[in-house]
Amino acid sequence: MAIYTIKGNKIIKSKVQKFKNEKELQTLFENNLEEIFGITFLASEFVTTHGGRIDTLGIDENYSPVIIEYKENEKDNVINQGLFYLDWLVDHKGDFEMLVYNKLGKNVNVNWEDPRLILVAQSYNNYDKYAVNRISGNIELWRYLLYEGNILQVERVNLPKEGKKENHKKQPKRGFKEYSLADHLSNKPQQIKEVFNKLREEILKMDEQIQEKVKKQYVAFALDRNFVEIVVQANALKIYIDITKKELNDPKNITKDCSEVGHWATGSSVLKISSVEEIPYAMTLIKQSYENKL
Repeated sequence: MAIYTIKGNKIIKSKVQKFKNEKELQTLFENNLEEIFGITFLASEFVTTHGGRIDTLGIDENYSPVIIEYKENEKDNVINQGLFYLDWLVDHKGDFEMLVYNKLGKNVNVNWEDPRLILVAQSYNNYDKYAVNRISGNIELWRYLLYEGNILQVERVNLPKEGKKENHKKQPKRGFKEYSLADHLSNKPQQIKEVFNKLREEILKMDEQIQEKVKKQYVAFALDRNFVEIVVQANALKIYIDITKKELNDPKNITKDCSEVGHWATGSSVLKISSVEEIPYAMTLIKQSYENKL
């Protein structure tokens, strides 16, 4: 994507620049992990028991472990390297949990259901994209471009869609347990299912860029990071909004501050609804959180 500077009634195309080296790229990202990915920084150049070094270790808003590896050279095989570290991390959970306890305290419960591997590079070839698409949904390709004037663009790379091939068995993807909406709606009353489906529809139609993330404990909706999570209960939907009670414009005062209360979702404000009629007002609150993440 080209970036232009507006000068009067003309535009000037910005030139792409390079970082001095991979370390400069890594340091910039590590100093801004929360802003770029919504990830809390834990360690840099983390030494593993086999002698390798993980570029960056962090933990995301869902308390899932995150490995970040950077690629400056087109020839670097960062995918295999990242997978090697991801396997090591899952086999050495105690090392990571000790790091989390030392940095964030013992009250953090690490979520091992969905560890992530983020790869950061200026570009990827089609072989990289197809390889990741076949291996695991836990691997994310992110592309950066540095422009003159210290303008940094960061975006997630869309993976190719897998075409149907006859007479070929699809290879199982390498990954961890995946959850579905059916897991959350199973054995719930029809009324609650209708409320959830309608609310989900209203959320998704706000923006085609919204991602739906089905977790073990809740269903999250996100841009670069979560803006709302829904817990489907037997008699209501518990909605966590990722904006503080103080910032929220809630004239009916139906939300509560849950920032100091233990819960699996990432939001700091919470409300409950149990009927379709309550959705329009709930959406006014959810939209505030969505706009706050733009």
